[in-house]
Amino acid sequence: MRVAASGRIGFVKIKKEGKVSGTDVPQGHHRAAIVDLGSNSVRLVVFEGVTRNPIPIFNEKATLRLGRGLEQTGRLNEEGLLVSRDVMSRFNAIARAMNAHPFEVLATAAVRDASNGQEFVETLHECMPDVPIRILTGEEEADYAATGVLCGLPDADGVVADIGGGSLELIRVAEGRHHEACTRPLGVIRLSDRAEGDLKRAREVVEADLDDVAWLPAQKGKPLYLVGGAFRALAKLQIARTGYPLNIVHLYTLGADEAREMATWLIETPRKILEKLPGFPRKRLDDVPFAATVLRRLMRIVQPSQIIFSVDGLREGWYMHKVGQAVASLDPCRALADETAARLSRSMELPGELVRWTAPLFQHETPTETALRDMACRMSDIGSFDHPEYRAPQTYLRVMRMHGVGFDHQARAFVAMTLAVRYEADPTDQLMDVSRRFWTRMIAIAPYSSALRCVLPTPSAAGQRISSETRPCRSKMVSSG
Repeated sequence: MRVAASGRIGFVKIKKEGKVSGTDVPQGHHRAAIVDLGSNSVRLVVFEGVTRNPIPIFNEKATLRLGRGLEQTGRLNEEGLLVSRDVMSRFNAIARAMNAHPFEVLATAAVRDASNGQEFVETLHECMPDVPIRILTGEEEADYAATGVLCGLPDADGVVADIGGGSLELIRVAEGRHHEACTRPLGVIRLSDRAEGDLKRAREVVEADLDDVAWLPAQKGKPLYLVGGAFRALAKLQIARTGYPLNIVHLYTLGADEAREMATWLIETPRKILEKLPGFPRKRLDDVPFAATVLRRLMRIVQPSQIIFSVDGLREGWYMHKVGQAVASLDPCRALADETAARLSRSMELPGELVRWTAPLFQHETPTETALRDMACRMSDIGSFDHPEYRAPQTYLRVMRMHGVGFDHQARAFVAMTLAVRYEADPTDQLMDVSRRFWTRMIAIAPYSSALRCVLPTPSAAGQRISSETRPCRSKMVSSG
């Protein structure tokens, strides 16, 4: 959970600056679909509803590697082309069956740069009639990627690096919008082709391409936000390697020293060792050292304070432009809490009253603590419809694993344990070991959490309105100050 200097988890409204135009969402709209046609893979994502936290209800990928060999031939890979028609026909049928509207195909670097890219698009129209197929410019691709990151991290201030199979987009983000942007032919497939598979040569290519980005050194010391499948692969390997307690890549964060060590390890470690790590797709292993090479050079130039992995990128940016503009000004975490409470709580009046009632009890809380208290109060009744014997573990797992674009790992650990104990769970229960492991990094907030858990109403009191007669654990309250 990233908190603005004002103490609000505010979302600064995305400014289009004329880069990508939005469209009105038709009345009665329920679903939207996008096909991301990349250099390495093609992916269909179907989003549910109009919500501040885009909810993907269908997400399927096919690896076509259309960009393989593009550097040598100037054309899209023939093997990928042969498979593409069947894949795209299937995606079209699924999106239509789900009544998705809008439904668009966005093609990126490989189709943009290939001599037969436009010809390929024309063949796709035959199997996807009436579906808009757009070949994005590098600027449009960067705009969507930056908007996707800002969807979850509205106060992001640093450099977004979005790596694909064909290109690397670099975008400076600050104050809720993107500024300078550029694209380089450093996607993992293109880089491998340019370097003829040689990592030493790849390092030279990366250095030459990145050293002429004039605005990049000025971002020294700011965070680096990593987007794209190849960068996500690095995060997955690091999570598996270190036994990190939460298997969620989105908003996984590493300090600068950790990230440098990770990049070096991934470049130098033999493939046969990487293959032994659990849960990692072998198809990505060929890309890993090239993605790590790009990351290491970026870190040498930017010297970031930390790196933050974002699953949200181009597709979520498209959603916010095309579907989510009406809700873009909402706080992502507060919206998540309210949306969850609306589905699972018995009353929408209780959470707001609980937020107001607890405020005087924590007069010295930090902005981060205020935001956490707000989320915990708003979701304090989301276990109501679970079996009484399982409310605590169900609520804990629901919070730890729920989708939320701005819900970072530390916030999940805090809110999940707070609500589990509110449902009378034992804090020492093995199930909550994940939260305890995170809390070793959150020592300063632990006393505050203990106090907050006493404030939340017990299950028997939760259905009553907050009043002086129903104030739970009043005698146990302590100030976080």
